[in-house]
Amino acid sequence: MTDESQREKLKQHFARRVTTQARIVLETWQKVRDGETAGDALLRSELNDAVDKLIKYAHRFEMEKHAAVGDELKTSLSGWQAGQQLSPDTQEKLQGAIDRLSQCTLRRTDQSQDEPPRTLLRTPIYIALDSPESSHRVIKQLEFFGFRAAAFDTPQALIDECSRHKPETIVIDVNFGGSPQQGIETIEALQQHHETPIPIIFVSEDDGSIGTRLRASRSGGEEFFHRAVDPGQLIEKIETYTHSNPIEPYRVLVVDDSRAQAKFMENVLNRAGMKSRIITDPMLVMDALDEFSPEIIILDMYMPGCTGMEIARVIRQQDRLHSVPIIYLSAEDDVNKQLHAMSLGGDDFLTKPIDPKHLIATIHNRGRRARSLLALMIRDSLTGLYNHTHTLHLLDVEINKARQSGQPLTFAMLDIDYFKKINDSYGHPIGDRVLRSLSLFLKQRLRKTDHIGRYGGEEFAIILPDTREQDARTVLNEIRERFGELLQPAGNEDFRVTFSCGVADWTGEASQQLCEKADRALYDAKRAGRNTVAAASAGADA
Repeated sequence: MTDESQREKLKQHFARRVTTQARIVLETWQKVRDGETAGDALLRSELNDAVDKLIKYAHRFEMEKHAAVGDELKTSLSGWQAGQQLSPDTQEKLQGAIDRLSQCTLRRTDQSQDEPPRTLLRTPIYIALDSPESSHRVIKQLEFFGFRAAAFDTPQALIDECSRHKPETIVIDVNFGGSPQQGIETIEALQQHHETPIPIIFVSEDDGSIGTRLRASRSGGEEFFHRAVDPGQLIEKIETYTHSNPIEPYRVLVVDDSRAQAKFMENVLNRAGMKSRIITDPMLVMDALDEFSPEIIILDMYMPGCTGMEIARVIRQQDRLHSVPIIYLSAEDDVNKQLHAMSLGGDDFLTKPIDPKHLIATIHNRGRRARSLLALMIRDSLTGLYNHTHTLHLLDVEINKARQSGQPLTFAMLDIDYFKKINDSYGHPIGDRVLRSLSLFLKQRLRKTDHIGRYGGEEFAIILPDTREQDARTVLNEIRERFGELLQPAGNEDFRVTFSCGVADWTGEASQQLCEKADRALYDAKRAGRNTVAAASAGADA
């Protein structure tokens, strides 16, 4: 591959990141138009953040049309004052810019059409089930979680639509169409028209023979359900195979006393879309660890004043950095010395000069595994939310940020109503599914900058940076109302679940006192009859 074709391929790769970010902007604007959160400060902040990222990505990857529309959106958003509803004039300006962004985001085949630009929301999920009732039920549940979905009656209709618009995921009966394995045959046919396979979730009335399962897997089948379709479980799987949110770039710290080598590394990492911090003085490594919080560390072996091995030992003495991969990068080719360096805290050894592709592949492999291990340590295994300990750590972090910036901060505690009764009536597996359902609902409805944790049992904690207590109360009350409308399946019957919530704004106290304040507000919500959101300030005024 020539340098020119390599650059073009890289440019196309990053163009997808800009397109993904554009669609996030379009989705957020649709929430404004639908009035999902009444145009409050949270949604205004979310839209601003999404536009800022779009502008940054578009300028970085030289996508001039997206950058121009992003700048136009930013200017129009300046007319939306905090705490105020959108004025008709500002809304008109924003809608015009959104229409232009939508046109930029259309596929090339769509751009030649004479139709007016349309807002592209989240890429749809296609449902191909033999039972229309099951399809309707699944689609209704998906919509509650912010997904778009469409149902199909025939294999040909599904194939035709996939040729026009590639879905994120397809849920299909193995025998869709009426004949044995016709659903698998349909998937085999439509996958041939796509360079990258569509993730497929197969559904079958029986558990399937090994031959059926192999054929399903070979055609792109990621999951195989052999019981009646449970919308809750299905949504969890669908969430796994959708790609509406771009993956956060790895944060890589490079410690190398050679300025030329350091600059080379910085260029390689930046071109790969990673965030890098370069240090040429190893004595500054402690400050960089605190400020940058790297996910991967690359160390030169021999530097003035110390060796990379000594730096690695110092890093490993800190518990919070035990799982951070350390990669040595050196001209040292003595295998025994390499092994000795690895025994002192290193995870890999790369020899200079390094092929950039080899370096990036190594970082991706190590970074992916490190993130998986970190998730096991800081996340609750059932819900995927932050565990109790890490939630409190994040609260301390956000309190320090709020103290430095002077921005508001709100902490909320949430408890599922009558959860013991749910477990006693329907069993613990159904209770676990309710917990996962609420977890996913919260993740879908809150901002990326908010932190959601499972505090314990049926209790959740939410940290909302740059948010006033009243704004948090409004948003969580909206979530409470919508979640209460969601049907929870339990065999042949459905039931509804509600929760109570207490919110408290930070007024300079320590994290423990803030937790206690939110807990008292939660108690007030319970005492008021449950299924409500109470604010700590209201209790203080009473």
